Amino acid sequence: MSLDSQQNLTHWQERADLAAAFRWTARLNMHEAVANHFSLAVNEDGTEFLINPNQAHFSRIRASDLLLLDANDPDALDRPDAPDPTAWGLHGSVHRRCPHARCVMHAHSIFATVLASLADSTLPPIDQNTATFYNRVVIDEQFGGLAFESEGERCAAMLSDPSKKVMIMGNHGVLVLGDSVGDAFNRLYYFERAAETYIRALQTGQPLRLIPDDIAEKTAQELEDYPGQAEAHIAAIRDILDHENSDYAT
Repeated sequence: MSLDSQQNLTHWQERADLAAAFRWTARLNMHEAVANHFSLAVNEDGTEFLINPNQAHFSRIRASDLLLLDANDPDALDRPDAPDPTAWGLHGSVHRRCPHARCVMHAHSIFATVLASLADSTLPPIDQNTATFYNRVVIDEQFGGLAFESEGERCAAMLSDPSKKVMIMGNHGVLVLGDSVGDAFNRLYYFERAAETYIRALQTGQPLRLIPDDIAEKTAQELEDYPGQAEAHIAAIRDILDHENSDYAT
């Protein structure tokens, strides 16, 4: 059995969860063709991680397709199945610098990207979903082009605070962190919903009803402590895919 084959038999639960997240992201039209990347750390210090292969469409990714990389491997881009250079630049940098970032999801989903394109990319608390992210977002206002190594390192340096689990990447998209695939995907999903609510509220041209700061913080804390939602979310996605006889977990 080859080394690659052996690697593809490890971390199977994590691989299947990650593959399910790719499939569901495509179904929700939150993907970007064969671009964007999700990664998951699989060792204690977070430097070994799974990530989608180069130029693979989210709707076709299987558990066995995922690459297993080492963020400290200087030859990662020289291997036959090398990752996308921007995936390596961004995700490799985050996993190298931020051991608390177990799962990293970067997407150009429509409403998050619209928010990232505004001169003021702040997401105000106007409903329960937007309040989820109150004081829990980093806004990057220094877009420097494609996320090759230097840009990835710059972004990773902004994610040192474990309480900040979302980065609005100005002029680019969104990056979310999580403790697991389910945690990160749940956060990505609700951030997109929150961004959509805010953008559609702005489109009405009417004044916004802001939630007071103390209530927004209370709501965010309550949702952080809400038991089992992220795990139930990814489990439900997998149940639906299994019912449809999807090959994501192969």
